[in-house]
Order: sequence, then structure tokens, then C-alpha cells
Amino acid sequence: MAAQRQYEELARQLSAIGAVKRGLGRGLPADCPSGSAAVLVLLARHGEMRMSRLAELLAVDMSVTSRHVAHVAEKEWIHRDPDPADKRSRILRLTPEGKAKVAELTDLSIRTLTHYLHDWTDDEVVQLSTLLARLRDSFGDCRAASARLPHPAEETTRTPA
Repeated sequence: MAAQRQYEELARQLSAIGAVKRGLGRGLPADCPSGSAAVLVLLARHGEMRMSRLAELLAVDMSVTSRHVAHVAEKEWIHRDPDPADKRSRILRLTPEGKAKVAELTDLSIRTLTHYLHDWTDDEVVQLSTLLARLRDSFGDCRAASARLPHPAEETTRTPA
């Protein structure tokens, strides 16, 4: 297990990830902000789904998801079709225009990463990808109530009876 100072440094480095995400976001087309891009990429990766599943994957509430979905639907990048199993729900799926937008976003991301990581070796890029995937998997579903860590004030030391 890592020492406390190593976790402190990791926390500092992870807080800097926001700068990386903002850098990638600056490369997005003006008509596709980051929330809309996330919707499109998730639909491309996971296929058609209900809005509730999309909200889970985005790790945001339904009102935020609805705003993003409304934007991509307005751009005609997705269809919102009635769910045959529950007519009150909608199934979201990419349109051909949405698939083209995902291809554009993927190309932009690759060009941006290539620019900033030009002096990294292939092995370093693979190692970073592997470790980031492992970190994400370690956290699992961060929205789940069972994932809540106790606040230090809640921790107690008990003497066995």
C-alpha cells in the first residue's frame, strides 16, 4: 500500500486532470460543447439506451442529461424514439449525422493528444491508458450509496466486548 505522501501527490496530480480536460475541451467544435460530446461518445461506445442509463454513465442527474440530450437532438445527431417496452420512456440512438460528429470528435481528440504527447513513447501512452482504466475501475460506480466513505468524525475505535 502506498504511503500517505504518495496519496497526497496523487491527489495533487488528479486535481490537475481538470486542466487536461479543459485543454481537450478547447479543441471541440463550437457547435458541440463537452456535455454534448460526452452524450455522443457514450452512445457510440455503448449503443442505444434510455436516458436514465445515459445519466448513470455521465454520472449527472436527469435534468443535466436532459439539457445535453435536447441539444444533440436539436442538432439531429440523435433520435429519441419511444421505448417499445415502456412508451413513457425514450430510446436514444445516434443518427448518421451523429456518427459523423463522433468521427470528427475522435479525430480532434487524437490530433490534440498527438500534439501534446508528441514526445511520449508508445509504451508510455499505453501505460497511462492502462493505469487510468485501472483507477476508474477501482472507483466503480461513484454514485452508488455503498461507495460513500465515512467522514473522519464518523470513524470510531471500538473496544471488543
